[in-house]
Amino acid sequence: MHASEMKTFNSYLRDHGIIFCYSGYMTEEVLVGVGNAIKTKLAIEDVERQKVKRVFSIFVEAVQNVIRYSAHYEEGELDDGPAELRYGVLTVGEQEGHHFVACGNLIRNEDVARLEKSLEHIRTLDPDGLKTLYKETLRGETPEDSKGAGVGFIEIARRATHGFQAEADDDSKYFSMQAFV
Repeated sequence: MHASEMKTFNSYLRDHGIIFCYSGYMTEEVLVGVGNAIKTKLAIEDVERQKVKRVFSIFVEAVQNVIRYSAHYEEGELDDGPAELRYGVLTVGEQEGHHFVACGNLIRNEDVARLEKSLEHIRTLDPDGLKTLYKETLRGETPEDSKGAGVGFIEIARRATHGFQAEADDDSKYFSMQAFV
């Protein structure tokens, strides 16, 4: 990328309030490193501690979603066993006084309908309903094809005090999410 293109890209990010942008393969190490950078940046900005916790919690759930479910991945065999890297895009920023976390990644064809159904249900719930669903999900059985407890999007919706948008696009097989705190 030439300097002029990089400058244009940088201006685009600033113009859209993006304070952090990552596109690439995500790992637990990336989660920890980027998470620390985000917490430091928000602390430097003197953001309210509770808001920092909410942003960080959403960030963790978003990155874990990419690590576990992105359909764009590389796998191979290393000296210490099998390895897998999953690809996604993540941004953190601020617009109109609210911080946001946004992410996106490819999803498998067979996941689109299930994901949309789950998100549709989550969108209909108020805070009490989200809390109840969260507890029920933790007590229930792990969903089929789930690599976690199945509470990620519920947790994001609970922490997103100023809106949560997510969609699984059936045509492009791309998932995107944005949560505002």
